[in-house]
Amino acid sequence: MPGARARAAARLTDLGYAAGWSAVKALPEPVARAAFDVGGRWAAGRGGRGVRQLRANLRVATGGRLDDDALDELTTRAVRSYARYWQEAFRLPRLGVQRVLAGTEMAGREHLEKARADDRGLIVALPHSGNWDAAGVWLVDWLGGPFTTVAERLRPESLYRRFVAYRETLGMRIVPLTGGPRPGSAVLREWLDGGGTVCLLVDRDLGTGGVPVQFFGRTATMPGGPAVLAEQTGAALHPAVSHFTEHGWRHVVHPEVAVAGPGRLRERVGAAMQGVADAFTRGIAEHPEDWHQLGRVWADVPPDPVVRG
Repeated sequence: MPGARARAAARLTDLGYAAGWSAVKALPEPVARAAFDVGGRWAAGRGGRGVRQLRANLRVATGGRLDDDALDELTTRAVRSYARYWQEAFRLPRLGVQRVLAGTEMAGREHLEKARADDRGLIVALPHSGNWDAAGVWLVDWLGGPFTTVAERLRPESLYRRFVAYRETLGMRIVPLTGGPRPGSAVLREWLDGGGTVCLLVDRDLGTGGVPVQFFGRTATMPGGPAVLAEQTGAALHPAVSHFTEHGWRHVVHPEVAVAGPGRLRERVGAAMQGVADAFTRGIAEHPEDWHQLGRVWADVPPDPVVRG
């Protein structure tokens, strides 16, 4: 009964996340951090498909300059960083807003302030780097209210709802990537038309209509949605890259990427997303160990092969 087995596996996945969430929140912070660090080292050594894809991605992000030992060491640090993200995700509501604010450095804040002073909506485009949820806590406090973001529809549905509820407790409004009562683009457009803020993770294209960009010198595709929304609503489009500090978080907001102007919309959207990719390239290159992209970014960069021995 494949269907029954699939449902049972999905239920176990959800229960596992729920148990982990409860257990980690109950642990003292030093214990939780140490445990997840050990888990990150173990996962890096195990070399699963996601870790091997991360290793391949990091080879590109570092320009192929690292020998095998150095690339292995960087990959291990990156998996440990990813483990830290999950440890903090499980504990973030318990940490509280004031703790997050005290541990946050926000470079480029003046770009956000200018968009608000000009009474414009704001689109923040981010890669999977550092702790973007912690950035969201800071942003909600700064805005004095929620922002809207898009969430991939996880399976099982109960796990998706769990993540939605978690992010809503942080002050975010969630629009599903697929399967919502209304098209997500329409919801985001209305929010921006009202002067709201939208945050989107865009370093990997999960759809079929991606925009070609040069990312670390190789052709990749990124969703064109951020640039299209900026054109449709007049919102300011700002790339931002997050990374960890020893005891907190640093987020760097880059200058606005222009979309409006002469020429065809398709060309302007492509140029704007290239500007986003360029900002990501600079930010990730400064802290590659905090880039948690375990998915395939470039069509010609598959996961590294399994190491036998």
